[in-house]
Amino acid sequence: MQKLTNKEEEVMQALWKLQKAFAKEVQAELNNTVHYNTVSTIIRNLEEKGYVDHQAFGKTHQYFPIIDKEEYRNRFVTTAMSQYFNNSYKNMVSFFAKEEKITADELREILKVIEQKK
Repeated sequence: MQKLTNKEEEVMQALWKLQKAFAKEVQAELNNTVHYNTVSTIIRNLEEKGYVDHQAFGKTHQYFPIIDKEEYRNRFVTTAMSQYFNNSYKNMVSFFAKEEKITADELREILKVIEQKK
């Protein structure tokens, strides 16, 4: 699975939300902040990378994701864990705690989830 650029991830987020969409609908989901031709090019790139497929309606195409969001998220987290946290969830959680991106209450909730799994 190839890594996506930030813009490709934005388009994928829109497609995951819409489930099926024409390029114009994806552009609208992005609040028209990206030019139509750019959206169309990004979608074609996503198709070449194996993230998106389409159904043809004459000369127009309706696009849909073929990689689900959870699969991409798992891949992204696994890569981040490996590259930035030495494959340690402890290091990752510590990082967020030090950066004040997670609260003590949220950590307690995480501990409850872990304890319930046992």
